[in-house]
Amino acid sequence: MCMRLRTTMSASLLATAVLAVAAILARPSECARAFFVFGDSLVDNGNNNYLMTSARADSPPYGIDFPTRRPTGRFSNGKNIPDIISEHLGAEATLPYLSPELRGQKLLVGANFASAGVGILNDTGIQFVDILRMSRQLRYFGEYQAKLRALVGPARARQLVRGSLTLITLGGNDFVNNYYLVPFSLRSRQFALPDYVRYLVSEYKKILIRLYAMGCRRVLVTGTGPLGCAPAILAQRSRNGECAAELMRAASLFNPQLARALEGLNARFGSGTFIAANAFRVHFDFVSDPAAHGFATAKEACCGQGPHNGLGLCTAASNLCADRGRYVFWDPYHPTERANRIIVSQFMSGSLDYVSPMNLSTVLEMDARLGA
Repeated sequence: MCMRLRTTMSASLLATAVLAVAAILARPSECARAFFVFGDSLVDNGNNNYLMTSARADSPPYGIDFPTRRPTGRFSNGKNIPDIISEHLGAEATLPYLSPELRGQKLLVGANFASAGVGILNDTGIQFVDILRMSRQLRYFGEYQAKLRALVGPARARQLVRGSLTLITLGGNDFVNNYYLVPFSLRSRQFALPDYVRYLVSEYKKILIRLYAMGCRRVLVTGTGPLGCAPAILAQRSRNGECAAELMRAASLFNPQLARALEGLNARFGSGTFIAANAFRVHFDFVSDPAAHGFATAKEACCGQGPHNGLGLCTAASNLCADRGRYVFWDPYHPTERANRIIVSQFMSGSLDYVSPMNLSTVLEMDARLGA
């Protein structure tokens, strides 16, 4: 329980209290709820730095606008979605699970298990070789909980996980880096698109049920954005700058089915256990009218090369825009920090069109009243 200092105290007691508060602030706050992150490159904050994979963001100009001005493994010019959610939680950013710094009191903050390139399916992202597929992310979550129990005991560990917030972002790679990776891919020959979408959603439900079984009781689940509108897809599949129809169809099939699956899980486990974030709607607001949000373009990546700056990787040799705040996309697939901040603002306080059955601000307020 968080302790409040009394406002009436002697000068000596006040000095002692100030020193005590300083000591508390020097370590992770026990008042902030823990935060766990699972998924792909949209939410990876550095796990892939520790893996033998080409799916990395550990070289300049990644991180050019991060507080350290150095690449961190985030696929952004600065902070990503989990960082910004942590700010709203009043907590420090979670560390990557593979970071050697994640030990001791740092475990109380939570952990980020996400890994660029992964999908719902284990065969998604095979070209990236060594990535933390979802089975491995969940196994590491089990390891994390064992470390937590050793630190604070079983009861406190269970309470911390049950009172946490969890974010999971999956699905985009199952289309971009699997079904549509190459013409006549294995999955596209195995499934017609509607059947593939149903299969993905059924497999995603298994992951979410596993998270619930492992103690997570507030899980923010993001659908895919408008996949056909990413600069990489425009460069590869669009001749006139319009969003690629087949990828847009995939997103339009996947997201409503995922939302219905979450409604079914909430009916089973309790309303508000799984919170559906409409990433498609948020991103498409930018794409359809970037100027309304203060952006100059949603068709060009800030960092890249070729048409729409959408080809290849973002590297020191790439074209680099001068004003990252004017771009929706930082690299061929990932938003800028400014776009991420607007996305999170919709998750926090948006209407039911953006997040349901309630937004995160409502969740946090309700849980605070209940003493969660």
